Amino acid sequence: MVISAASASSVPRLVVAAPSSGSGKTTVATGLMAAFAARGLAVSPHKVGPDYIDPGYHALATGRVGRNLDAYLCGAELIAPLFLHGARGCDIAVVEGVMGLYDGAAGEGELASTAQVAKLLGAPVVLVVDASSQSRSVAALVHGFVSWDPGVRVGGVILNKVASDRHEVLLREALESVGVPVLGVLRRAEQVSTPSRHLGLVPVAERRGAAVEAVAAMAAQVAAGCDLAALESLARSAGAVPGGSAPWTPTSPTHHPTRLAEKHGHDTGASAEEHRRATRSAEKHRRAPVVAVAGGVAFTFSYAEHAELLAAAGAQVVTFDPLRDEELPEGTAGLVIGGGFPEVYAAELSGNERLRKEVAALAERGAPVAAECAGLLYLCRELDGLPMCGVLDASARMSGRLTLGYRDAVAVGDSCLAGAGTRMRGHEFHRTVVEPGAGDVPAWGVRAPAPRVEGFVQRGVHASYLHTHWASAPGVAHRFVERCRTS
Repeated sequence: MVISAASASSVPRLVVAAPSSGSGKTTVATGLMAAFAARGLAVSPHKVGPDYIDPGYHALATGRVGRNLDAYLCGAELIAPLFLHGARGCDIAVVEGVMGLYDGAAGEGELASTAQVAKLLGAPVVLVVDASSQSRSVAALVHGFVSWDPGVRVGGVILNKVASDRHEVLLREALESVGVPVLGVLRRAEQVSTPSRHLGLVPVAERRGAAVEAVAAMAAQVAAGCDLAALESLARSAGAVPGGSAPWTPTSPTHHPTRLAEKHGHDTGASAEEHRRATRSAEKHRRAPVVAVAGGVAFTFSYAEHAELLAAAGAQVVTFDPLRDEELPEGTAGLVIGGGFPEVYAAELSGNERLRKEVAALAERGAPVAAECAGLLYLCRELDGLPMCGVLDASARMSGRLTLGYRDAVAVGDSCLAGAGTRMRGHEFHRTVVEPGAGDVPAWGVRAPAPRVEGFVQRGVHASYLHTHWASAPGVAHRFVERCRTS
C-alpha cells in the first residue's frame, strides 16, 4: 500500500546501524532498499551524516533521490521534517547510519550520531555485526549496544561475514541470551565488492553500469540471507514520528516585488512614468533567473534540497557538465559548483578551455558564484599544475593529508550567500591544499579545531572548502537568487 498524506508521519521505517565503520552497513542498507523495491514497495532512502556517495547507490536501489539526515549541519529539529519530506508517498523508509551506532560529532556527545537520528525518528535499529573473528563474544558486543542507551530500540541483528554453517550456529546460540532476534546472515564468501579510492567509494556516476550490477548483487544477497518479512514487520512497528513534525518544504513566505510595484503605482499617487519604471522592475523580478548547477562525473556532491530551495526562491535550475559542455546554459545569471572529484578529472576540466573562460567571464561580471570544495578547486588558477578557471588567484594541489570534520563557521563579510556575522555549520572532507594569493578576503572564520579563516569572497564569488546544508538557513538560497536577479 501507499501511505496517504494523512498518515505520512507514521511511514514504516528502520535504521541500519553497526558497531563500527566497515561492518557492512552500506551493503545491507542498499541491498535492503533494492530488495524491498523489488517486492513492489515504494522505498524512501536516507543516509545519516554528510556522505554524498552512499545516497547515489541508494537512488539506484530505489529509483528515488537519496537524502541526508545530518543533525549537526541542519539541527536536530529539522531531522524529522526532512525525513518526512523525503518519505512522502512511500510505503517504507530505510535509513543507513554513519560510523558506529553511537559515534557522532567529536566532543558533542550524541550529536549527529545514528543513535540520535534513530531516536528523533522513533525508528527501530537493525544492527549489522561483522562476525568474522568472533563467536560467543558476539553476545557481549550486541548486549552492550542494546543496553547502552535505553532510548535506542535495537530490534534485530544481521550477522555479516559468517564463515560457515557451524559458525552461524555458534553465533545464534550466543545471541539467544541477549533476546535480540537474528534477522539475517550474510556469508563471508558472498561479499559484494565496490571499488574505493582516496575519499571512499567511487560514485555511481563514474561507474553506472557496474554500480547497477553491484546494487543488484546486494539485493540478491540480502534477499537470500535476510528475513525480509520480519524486517518489514519491524519497520511497521514504528509509530508516528515523535513531536508531531510536519514535512519540510523549500517554500516560505517571501518578498513579492510585483505587489510592491503595484502598490507604488496605484496607492501613492505615482506618476505614469514612475508606474512604468516600477512595472519594468516587477517584470525583471518576475523572470526566473537561470542558475547553472555543475554536475556530471566530476561534480557529484550535492544535497537535493539545494536545487529545491533555489527553485522555490524563483530560480530556473539548469544542470550542466563541465567535462562535456563547452558553454554555460543560455542566460546563466548565477553559478553553483558543488563537491566532487576535480582532482581525478583535472586534465579533462583543464582541456575544456572554452567553458573555463566562460566561467571566468561570468565571475568577472560580478555574477553570483557559489563554490564548495571541488568547486573551489575548479575556480583556482591551477590544480596540480593544470590550468583551471583562474577566477581565484590561488593554486591547488593534491596532498597526502586528509582534512575531515565538522566545522562551526561565521561569515567574515558579506557575500552572495550570507551577510557578515552569519553563523553556519559545515563539513570538510578533502585531500587537497589551496595556497591563496596575497590580500585575499576569506569567506569564513572557523572556530574549531583551531581558530582560522577559510575560503574566498571576491566580487560575486563565495568559494570555500566547507560543505553546508542550505535547509538549515533557507535564506541562503533566497539571497543567492536575489543577487542573480540584480547583478
